[in-house]
This record gives sequence, structure tokens and C-alpha cells, in this order.
Amino acid sequence: MTTARPSPAPASTPATLPSGEPGTGATAPIVVMKFGGTSVADLDRIRHVAKRVQAERARGNRVAVVVSAMAGVTNQMVGFCHDLDPLAPAAEADAVVASGEQVTSGLLAIALNNLGVPSRSFQGWQVALHTDTAYGHAAIESVDGEAVLASLQKNEVPVMAGFQGLSPEGRIATLGRGGSDTSAVALAAAIGAARCDIYTDVDGVYTSDPRIVKNAQRLRHVAYEEMLELASGGAKVLQTRSVGLAMRERVLVRVLSSFSDVEPGRDTGTVVADEDASVEKKLVTGIAYSIDEAKFTLSRVPDQPGVAGRLFKALSEAAINIDMIVQAIGEDGTTNLTFTAARSDEARTIRLLEELRAEIPYGALLSSRNVAKISVVGVGMRSNPGVAATMFSTLAERGINVQVISTSEIKVSVLIDAEYAELAMRALHTAYGLDGPAEGAA
Repeated sequence: MTTARPSPAPASTPATLPSGEPGTGATAPIVVMKFGGTSVADLDRIRHVAKRVQAERARGNRVAVVVSAMAGVTNQMVGFCHDLDPLAPAAEADAVVASGEQVTSGLLAIALNNLGVPSRSFQGWQVALHTDTAYGHAAIESVDGEAVLASLQKNEVPVMAGFQGLSPEGRIATLGRGGSDTSAVALAAAIGAARCDIYTDVDGVYTSDPRIVKNAQRLRHVAYEEMLELASGGAKVLQTRSVGLAMRERVLVRVLSSFSDVEPGRDTGTVVADEDASVEKKLVTGIAYSIDEAKFTLSRVPDQPGVAGRLFKALSEAAINIDMIVQAIGEDGTTNLTFTAARSDEARTIRLLEELRAEIPYGALLSSRNVAKISVVGVGMRSNPGVAATMFSTLAERGINVQVISTSEIKVSVLIDAEYAELAMRALHTAYGLDGPAEGAA
């Protein structure tokens, strides 16, 4: 991704504030504040967000804001499209789905102006956030932050609609679920922000989902690599692509709750940044899970060079992201090929695999949604053996069968029956010594 990036002012640099006015001055640090759907769910919460933005400016920072749609609005828009046509043209669906963020950005600008904070809204195309043509899950190709910087120079708070950009065809293209996180990190990189604060309904990143693992602990610091693996494993706090972009562009990210008080110093949250010296002492940082997976199995696939390549190339060209893959080779010149993809892509995946049957003959196509992916993540795995053994023995002791396995340098993931997901998470959390006080306090 190419960006227009001025040299950022360090977060600790004293702000130059002419006329005693907060949030002004060319040398004042820039903070990007992103607010998720629950944070802007209704007008009262939008007013609360406006006060939080006002408080951040009062600390001497210039502020740019990125917002999601109000909670539930995107699902409603997706539902409208699906009811008319389950396979609606993706570009037309994007035109509908992107409307939620456009409404929220305008409403927050109104609320800020009502507080006496000069503000204006920006849609993705006005910021010049350019994407490719993969409508529905487009990738950001470049961001021209000049319009936002110009707004900041006028002492305004620019409020950008997240989740959306402008395709080469001149159409709105959305970035996929959680895409507003990516919008915020991309904007922060483009304008040289000192940091990007992601406000949501939780007060940070936890060792596991605290709704399921009651004694999960809040992490004060997570390395980029760990957060990337946790997000790809199903942790809902940050979108995977936003973390990858933050790591590439070295954008410091904080995850905070938007429901705490707005007084300075009250928010600690979780910092996502470079690995610190202490993390090597931890074997495992967290346990993530995802029930948004679908499993596909093709039986009796010809065991020949290039067959898997043709299959996965076709899926890639259809913008279907494949996660876990396992192959079981038979003795009759065929193989069974199992892989996972997002549940939301299940219908498209099945249709494509059926179309490929003429080119790649196979016996049967089986699919299942009754699966969950459990991931154990930690940079300490690099220097400590036995993580996988602990995982498999812990699951076996509880009678949980492992269907698919995938690994990286700092992650081990398994696919299991969905009904055992919560049991597996709690058991693994205890097995790796991650349990904290009963109330889950950090």
C-alpha cells in the first residue's frame, strides 16, 4: 500500500497551541480515533463519542476520527441484499452496505459541531482511499491523506466513514467485516499519526474471550505478530488486515473501551506494537476461537502434480480465502482434500467446486458448518518446545477429536466439532497457565 506520509510528531512532543485553543498547531501530535458499531449504536452514544473526541483534543492532540455503522445496520443492509438475491452482484451490494458508515460520519460531525468542535465528514472516496475491485472484501492500494491533513490544518476534526473506499471503476468498494479498523490504520499511516486508538465495547485484548473463559486476563501489551495470529484465529477485537497493515507501517495501536469515563488517564487498554523483551518469557499469550468456518472435503481427487494448484488458484481468483488444508493420500492414485473457508463464502465455494468438476474430477463434495477453529498463540513458542503436545493431550483428555491441524512459527490451530469449542478453550486456558483471578481482572 502506498501512502502520503508526513513525518509524524512523537506522542510525547509538546503541542504548539496558538491562542490557547486545544488540538491546533502544525506540530501537535495527530491521533486517529476509531469507534466501532456498539460505540455509535444510538444518538446518546454518538454524543458520548463526541465528548471523548473533545477530551482528546483538550489533551493537546489533533484528532481524526473513523467510524463504523451503528450496531446492527450493516447486518440489516446485508439482509436486504440477500433477501432480493443471495448471490447479488457484489458491487451493487457494496453500494447498499456502505451507507451505514456514511450516516454515522455525518451524525458524529453534527454532534461535534454542536459541542463547539469544528468538524466535517468525509466518505471514503473523498479521502481518496483507493482499493482494488474485489467488492465486498476489497484491499486498500493507496491512501491520499491530503484532504484530511488540510481539514486538520483548519482546526477541524475530520470524521471519515470507515469500511469503504473507491475502486478503479469509480465505485464504492467495501473492505469486509471489521474493515473500519483497516480504514483507521491506513489513515493513521497516511497522515503520520502518533497512534491509532481503536475504541470498542471491550477494554482491551484478553488471553481468551472473557465471555467464555471467565478468568481470562487483559493483556497490557501484545506484539504485532501475536495480534495478527490471534485475529486470524478468530479474536474479534481487531480485523486481521488492520493488524497486518499496522505491523508493516509501524503504526502504534491501542485497543480501548468507549464506555469508560472520558477523564484523561482512565484508559489503559492494550497496546499493540513491536515485541518487547519480556514476551519471550511467556510460552503462550492467548487462546482464540472461530465458529465462522466451513469445512469442505473433496474425495477421490486425482493424486497428480498441479491438481491442488489449479483448485486453489480458482478459489483465489474468486476471492475466496482458504485457511486450513489437509490432504490424505490413498493407495489407488487418488487423495481426499479437506480445507476451510469462511462460512459467508460457503455458497460461492460450493458453486465453484461444482463448476470445477469437469476440469478436476473428484468423487464427492462434503461441506459442514458444525466446526470450530481453536488457536494457541505466543511468540514464546519459538524457543519453547511442547506447545502442540500440551494442546493435543489436553484435548484428548476431554474426548475432543482433532479434524484438521495447521501451524505457524507462533501458532497452533486445530479444527474440532463446534459443540466442544467452549470446553476446549477453558481447558487450554488452564493448561497453559493463563488463568487469572476469578473475576477476570488484569
